[in-house]
Amino acid sequence: MNVLAWILQVLLAVEFLFHGWLFISPPAMMVDAIAMSGLSAWFRQFIGVAEVVAAIGLVVPGLTSTLPWATPLSALGLTIVMASATIFHIVRNEIPNAISALNLLLLVVVTGYVRWKVVPLRGRSAR
Repeated sequence: MNVLAWILQVLLAVEFLFHGWLFISPPAMMVDAIAMSGLSAWFRQFIGVAEVVAAIGLVVPGLTSTLPWATPLSALGLTIVMASATIFHIVRNEIPNAISALNLLLLVVVTGYVRWKVVPLRGRSAR
């Protein structure tokens, strides 16, 4: 189960690093598309930073054996972001985007639960 948790953590971290960076520093054509969606520039950047920080929080605690509580906390933060994204896309009738967001939401919830209850990461003092 630990291997599965690590696979999920790494895949989600890559996804959210990429997506977060696109929200922080998007290409010009994406800025226009996001602006048309009604998201302000500051909110887009806030979401981007939240995704990048959470992506780091998914993997760094396990690699460094420090702050093991940060991984489930990062998953919780991403749960809030992805639940909001799912609702946002449903309201706008963007069903394919809503399904993608929902899939990521489910993966983040599973990862957070696994790292919180099933195979939690251990800090240095716990070894």
